Amino acid sequence: MSEVISIANQKGGVGKTTTAVNLAASLAKSKKRVLLIDADPQANATTNLGFKRNEHEFNIYHVLVGLKELPEIIIKTEIKNLDLAPSNIGLVGIEREFYDKKNRNRELILKEKLEKVNDFYDYIIIDSPPALGPITINALSASDSIIVPIQCEFFALEGLAQLLNTIGLIKKSINPKLKIRGFLPTMYSGQNNLSKQVLADLEHHFKDKLFKNRKDYIVVPRNVKVAESPSFGEPVITYAKNSKGTQAYKALASAILRG
Repeated sequence: MSEVISIANQKGGVGKTTTAVNLAASLAKSKKRVLLIDADPQANATTNLGFKRNEHEFNIYHVLVGLKELPEIIIKTEIKNLDLAPSNIGLVGIEREFYDKKNRNRELILKEKLEKVNDFYDYIIIDSPPALGPITINALSASDSIIVPIQCEFFALEGLAQLLNTIGLIKKSINPKLKIRGFLPTMYSGQNNLSKQVLADLEHHFKDKLFKNRKDYIVVPRNVKVAESPSFGEPVITYAKNSKGTQAYKALASAILRG
């Protein structure tokens, strides 16, 4: 059985997709079988792996509305052991589809679809959209755990209470095994007092939920290579193998593998 991990935060621009793509790629480089599910209508995870948004006729939208099964839309990436369930802008219409059909189990559609592939992967990573809508609810309902990227900038913790409340409700009503795997500070700068303050705030409130690399907390630095890599259709771990961003995501993958 695979371990299912959602990367989620309702705030945009926090490094959610970058984290999903590079964690998935790092786990694959560690010889684990990994499926990355792009569940964001912006399809940035799809393009980050070198695919065009409209390159494939079928995508995760067709799975969620019941037109295709998950194995039928999965594509192989250039990274060994890493497969992708692509997305497309058409996914924005999923909410209407869910509620028009009055599906009583609409929160569990993705969980049911994952049953077709659970035995083929060690890890399934879900890149969820920056909203607490039906897609994110499906992702969390299907997941064993969640990683929350948090940008080290002003208003970093804004809206976090709402996300934690949603996680609590899903755990209570739909998915009792769901847990917060950890909070991941992103776009961190050791020269910036605000970054240091955000990390200090996270340590104060969520010390036991911060990832560690030996004695230090794992943070994703503000790094030009991390910012550049999506435009080249590559994860940073293959685009710039020795960059600080690569080191951070490899450390995150090691923390996940340690359990």
